[in-house]
Amino acid sequence: MPRIVILDGLAVNPGDLSWAPVEALGEVTVHEVTPPALTVARAAGAEVLLTNKTRLGEAELAALPSCRYIGVLATGTNVVDLAAAARRGVVVTNVPAYSTASVAQATFALLLELTHHVGHHAETVRAGRWSRHRDFCYWDHPLIELDGLVLGLVGLGHIGRAVAAIGHAMGMRVIAYAPRPPAARPEWVRLAGLEEVFRESDVLSLHCPLTAENAGMVNAERLRLMKPTALLLNTARGGLIDEAALAEALNAGRLAGAGLDVLSSEPPPADNPLLQARNCLITPHLAWATRRARERLLATAAGNLKAFLDGRPVNVVAPP
Repeated sequence: MPRIVILDGLAVNPGDLSWAPVEALGEVTVHEVTPPALTVARAAGAEVLLTNKTRLGEAELAALPSCRYIGVLATGTNVVDLAAAARRGVVVTNVPAYSTASVAQATFALLLELTHHVGHHAETVRAGRWSRHRDFCYWDHPLIELDGLVLGLVGLGHIGRAVAAIGHAMGMRVIAYAPRPPAARPEWVRLAGLEEVFRESDVLSLHCPLTAENAGMVNAERLRLMKPTALLLNTARGGLIDEAALAEALNAGRLAGAGLDVLSSEPPPADNPLLQARNCLITPHLAWATRRARERLLATAAGNLKAFLDGRPVNVVAPP
């Protein structure tokens, strides 16, 4: 049976799930977190590596000749140098679509907090403010109704379409920029150019992978296209946004607010300008992490590995 090393199992399984489906396939060693300096030492001699965020680049792969298979415990595969893996005959797989419902739900959790400020007002009630108030109600921020607003999407994959469906159910008008639009899409989703989506959206939500071409796509120039009343959401990848430009737009009142589950560096340095930006709601990359989503992730990752060991690999992103 192959030697299997899980380089950073903590995020996927902090203790509430079982590694049994993977353990049935080989001799398993689980590391909660692997710092870069220990990656090669921990992975040495293993035929199978499973990674969530631990980087496996050209240098690491060159130092790991025993590796035949890398299972990415996520949908995005930017933690692995796919070209280097292919050159060495290492099969790389990912886990597509496991978190679609969870990320779509979290996207609207961010949006609803930005528009109704439920968490903030609940805290003021807990602090005794309502009990002391002279009237039967109060609110500290403008309360925004979503019905009739334009929901703009950048990306129309599994998550983008799920977000579109929720927005449509709430009465929003949906427009989307999709370089490769799906063959079948609801008639109520209108395709538009990227700049048009930035200009017309009352709520702009990012749902595309991070690539060399779109890194920093939300920049100062495109932020100037947006309505000053608009809200920006990002549950995709932090590198899609020029964070200094976004912080400047928020602080200057050129954008009404932002809801972010991802940042360019995670965890963020204390001087990231968005941490103190005006009306910027940030959660710690948790949109994907419901228990049901992680159960699907682990089950699919084990299935990917079994299929590879059986000689019929699936969900392959870097074939040899």
